[in-house]
Amino acid sequence: MDLNNFFQSKTFVKIIFAILGIIILLFVFKAGMMVGFLKANFSCRWGENYYKNFVGQRNGIRNFFDKNFIGPHGVSGSIMDINLPVLTIKGFDNIEKMVLLNEETLIRRFEETLKPEELKINDVVTIIGAPNSEGQIEAKFIRVLPEPPPKSFSSKGFPFSDNH
Repeated sequence: MDLNNFFQSKTFVKIIFAILGIIILLFVFKAGMMVGFLKANFSCRWGENYYKNFVGQRNGIRNFFDKNFIGPHGVSGSIMDINLPVLTIKGFDNIEKMVLLNEETLIRRFEETLKPEELKINDVVTIIGAPNSEGQIEAKFIRVLPEPPPKSFSSKGFPFSDNH
């Protein structure tokens, strides 16, 4: 059989498609392994760094039996401390979270884009980001919310009221 005829045959085309299919399956498998590794690594590191990130500034450890576990992808609450590029946020569930800012973090108040230096203590914010290997949130987007209503008008369930 001539090589030119072999390269133009249906058998050669089937072999090429089979090899490409195997390569694609290997890439998909590798991507799944990487995602699983990142999730396992975050879970491991989160536990190791819990005290440093969440308890270091408080007097005690959070009781996990009376509340839900912490969501690692965002937080809503008020800014307790600003030490750029790190913000300490007190969530509506009274849990402190460490948030890391970078040059790609988008900060908005209504339609206005803010710089990290324009954030203030007690600003109410909602932050969306991704967890890192140290149990912190790397902020992708920060929305500065309007001031909460005064205490005299706050309802019993409002997070910043003294009534709960």
